[in-house]
Amino acid sequence: MRLTGKKVLSFIHHDFEDLELWYPILRLREEGAQVDIAGEESGVEYIGKYGVPATSDLTYAQALGNEYDAVLVPGGWAPDKIRRFPEVLQLVRRMDEQQKPIGQICHAGWVLISADILTGRKVTSTPGIKDDMINAGAEWFDESVVVDGHLVSSRRPPDLPDYLREFIKVLENS
Repeated sequence: MRLTGKKVLSFIHHDFEDLELWYPILRLREEGAQVDIAGEESGVEYIGKYGVPATSDLTYAQALGNEYDAVLVPGGWAPDKIRRFPEVLQLVRRMDEQQKPIGQICHAGWVLISADILTGRKVTSTPGIKDDMINAGAEWFDESVVVDGHLVSSRRPPDLPDYLREFIKVLENS
């Protein structure tokens, strides 16, 4: 298992994109990583866009006080809620400063925009937030996955295999 000993944090809030939360979590766990889920509240069941539930292990504030090797931001409508929490933005900025892997897919780019870490970065996202990404200073590409150093971005659920293949490589080498 390539990721044994690695700790990864995934953010969650209601209306996350079910596959964009669960596929990465399951793939990383298959590779031996510990994956914790942080939400506004701990021990709360959050429901995805298509009804798949996930329970948070800790709060955003509690996650801020822990050391993680990487962070994942799922898409769906949840990123618009997640980005409103200063603890999330602070954690994303810290991970970026430490050049630890940051994975974002679909609308998750909103969180990185609000964390103000996209200037001069190469990224992708759902085309629906392409202008937002560009206005935040990023160079946007219509590709299944874009890797810019420790930042790994992807467009949508059909791109998940490419996204996780690259995210795992970046995490393994970090």
